[in-house]
Amino acid sequence: MPGIEKLPIEETLEDSPQTRSLLGVFEEDTAAISNYCTQLYQAMQRIYDAQNELSAATHLTSRLLKEYDKQRFPLGGDDEVMSSTLQQFAKVIDELSSCHAVLSTQLADAMMFPITQFKERDLKEILTLKEVFQIASDDHDTAINRYSRLSKKRDNDKLRAEAVEDVYTSRKKQHQTMMHYFCSLNTLQYKKKTALLEPLLGYMQAQISFFKLGSENLTQQWEEFLGTIGTSVQNVRREMEEEVGQMQETIQQMERTCDPLYAPCDPDPAHSPVCRNLTRKQGYLYIRNKTGLVSSSWERQYFFTQGGNLMQQGRGEVAGGLVTDLDNCSVMAVDSDDRRFCFQVTSFDGKKVVTLQSESRKDCEEWISTINNISKRIYLSENAEELAARVNQSALEAVTPSPSFQQRHESMRPSSKGRVGRASSISSVGSEPSPALSVLSLDALVAPDTPIQFDIISPVSDENLGQSKTAAQSGRRSNPFGESGDGTSEDSEDSILHQLFIVRFLGSMEVRTAESADVISETMRQILAARAIHNIFRMTESHLLVTCDCLKLIDPQTQVTRLRFPLSSVVQCSSHQDNKRLFGFVLQAAGGRVDSRFICYIFESNNDGEKICDSIGLAKQIAFHSEMDRKAVEKRKEQDKAKEKQQEELSKQRQIEKDLEEQSRLIAASSRPANPSASDGQFLVLSNSQSEDSDAGEEGKKKGESEA
Repeated sequence: MPGIEKLPIEETLEDSPQTRSLLGVFEEDTAAISNYCTQLYQAMQRIYDAQNELSAATHLTSRLLKEYDKQRFPLGGDDEVMSSTLQQFAKVIDELSSCHAVLSTQLADAMMFPITQFKERDLKEILTLKEVFQIASDDHDTAINRYSRLSKKRDNDKLRAEAVEDVYTSRKKQHQTMMHYFCSLNTLQYKKKTALLEPLLGYMQAQISFFKLGSENLTQQWEEFLGTIGTSVQNVRREMEEEVGQMQETIQQMERTCDPLYAPCDPDPAHSPVCRNLTRKQGYLYIRNKTGLVSSSWERQYFFTQGGNLMQQGRGEVAGGLVTDLDNCSVMAVDSDDRRFCFQVTSFDGKKVVTLQSESRKDCEEWISTINNISKRIYLSENAEELAARVNQSALEAVTPSPSFQQRHESMRPSSKGRVGRASSISSVGSEPSPALSVLSLDALVAPDTPIQFDIISPVSDENLGQSKTAAQSGRRSNPFGESGDGTSEDSEDSILHQLFIVRFLGSMEVRTAESADVISETMRQILAARAIHNIFRMTESHLLVTCDCLKLIDPQTQVTRLRFPLSSVVQCSSHQDNKRLFGFVLQAAGGRVDSRFICYIFESNNDGEKICDSIGLAKQIAFHSEMDRKAVEKRKEQDKAKEKQQEELSKQRQIEKDLEEQSRLIAASSRPANPSASDGQFLVLSNSQSEDSDAGEEGKKKGESEA
C-alpha cells in the first residue's frame, strides 16, 4: 500500500500556522472517517439486527463500498489499491445479498466487534484528546498574554515569577497534549484501513465457514484474494506498531530536551548566546495596531522572513501576508510605555513604521540582527550565513584597540593644521588610500580611545556663550538649541540655496586632521563598528537644511534647530563608496587661541548621500562667489568715497579762491587816495595773506591728487 500521511511531532513545540493548518486537514479527515465509519457501522448493524433484511443490508453495504471513490478524503483519497480492493468486496457482497440470516452469531464476533471498537474507542479517544488540546491551547494563550502584559514601570518579582511559572506549565501541558494528539491522529491513518478491512474480512470468513467452502459464489480464487487482503492487513498493523513505537520514542526524547524551552525567557543567557548571523527567522511576535488617534492594541501573530520581505500569518490562515519590505530598511530597539523587548522597523522611505514585541531579550536581538542582515541584502549571496558571520567578525575587529599614535609615530605627526580655503572635496570614501596613509597609520587620522557621541548635543562654543550673554543683557530669552533668533531665519530667507534632506545621525568623534580624504572613511568604520559591538540601533532622525550660509539639523516634529554648522567651518564632505546612504563632513571647531579642533559627523540618508555632498559643495561655491562679489562691491564703494572726498576738496579750494578774490576786490575798492602808502601797505599785507591761502590751496590740491 502507498505511504501513510503523518503529522510531524517534532514541530509541535513551535506550533506554527503551517502545523495548525496541517492539523486542520487531519481533523477534517478524521471527521470524514468518522462519518463514513458511522454509515458503515449502521449498515453492518442492520445485517446483524435484521436477519430478514439481510439481503437489503448487504446490498447497502455493497453500495457504500462502491461509493468509496466518491468520498473526498483530504488524506489518502487517491489510494487506488484501497479503492480497487473495496470494489472487489462490493462485488462479492452484492452476490451474497441473498444468503441466510443464520450468520448472526458469527457476524457479531467477526464483523461487528472490530468496527464497534474502532468507533467507540478510537474515534472517541481522538475527540477527547481534541477537547483537551483545545483547552490546553487556550490556557497557553491566556498565560502568554498575561506574561506579555507585565508592566515595565511597575516591575513585581512575585507577579513576574507567577507569570513565568504559568507560561511554563501551560506550554508544557500544551506541548505534551499536542504530541499525544498528533500520535493518535497518525495512528488513525493506519486504523482506518484496518477498521474497514477487518469487519469485511470477518464477514467473508463467516460466509465461507457457513457454506463449508462449497458455495458456488466462493471459489479458490476468492480465497487467495482474501488471504492476500489478510496479509496486507497484518502488514499495515505491523507497520502501524513500528510507527507508534518511533513516535513514542520521539515524544519521550522531546520531553527531555524541550523542557528549558517552555519558559519564555532563558534563565542562563550564557547557555544560549545570541546568534547574529541569521538571514531567516520565524516565530510569534506581538504587533501594535492603531485603534484610534491615540489608542492602540497588540495582536499576537506568527512572523517569518521570506527573501527581503517580512510576512505575518494568523492561525487558520493558509498563507501569510506582507507586512513591510526589509530592503534598505532601518531597525532599532525602542522603549515602550507598557511593553518590554520591543523593536521598530522603518521602511526605506520612512513612510511605514512597524512596532513589534518579542518574548525575550535574546529573541529581540536576534530579530534585530536578522533584519539588519536582510537590509544589507546579504541573503542574496550564495553563502548568506557565512557572509553575515564575516561582516560581524569585521565589525568586532574594527573596534580592537591599537597602539597609541604617540608611541609609534611621534616623529611623523603632521604640523600643518590649516583650514582648506576652497570648496569641500566631494569625493568617494573608500577609494585608493592617499600617500599620507602609506606613511602614517590610521591612528594619525582618528586617535585611539577617542569618545564617540551617538546623540545630538548642541556644542557650547565661545560664539554661543557670547550670544547667550548678549541675550541675557538685553533681556531676551536665549535658545537652548544654539539658534540665534531672528538672525538665523533672516539668513535662511536671504539664502539663494535651500535644500532639505532626511538624515539619521549615527555619531561624531574628534579627528586629528582634516587634510586627508580618508579621515571620513575611517570615522565611519569606527562608529559603525562601535554601534554593532554595543548593540546601539537607535538613530535620531532629523531634517538637514543646506543653505549658502550654514547647515542646520531641524527636528521634524517641533521644527526646532538642533544644531547649526556655519558653512565656512565645513572643511570636507564625502560619502561612502559602497553604501551611498552614508555620508559625513569634517567641521573645524574653535578649540583655543592657538590650535583648532576637527570633529567628524557621520549621517545616514535615504540613498542620497552623494546628492547631499554635492549640495554642500554647491553651497560652498555659491558662498565663495558671494564673498568675492561682496568684496568687489566694498572696494567699489571705497573708490566712490575717495572720489567724492576729492571732489569735496576741489570744490572747497575753489570756494576759498573765490572768497579771497572777492575780499581783495572789496579792500581795493574801499581804499582811499590820501593814504597811498597806507593803502599800499594794506594791499601788500592782503596780498601776502592771499598768497599764503593760494599756497595752502596748492598744497591741498596736491594732497587730494596723491590720495586719489
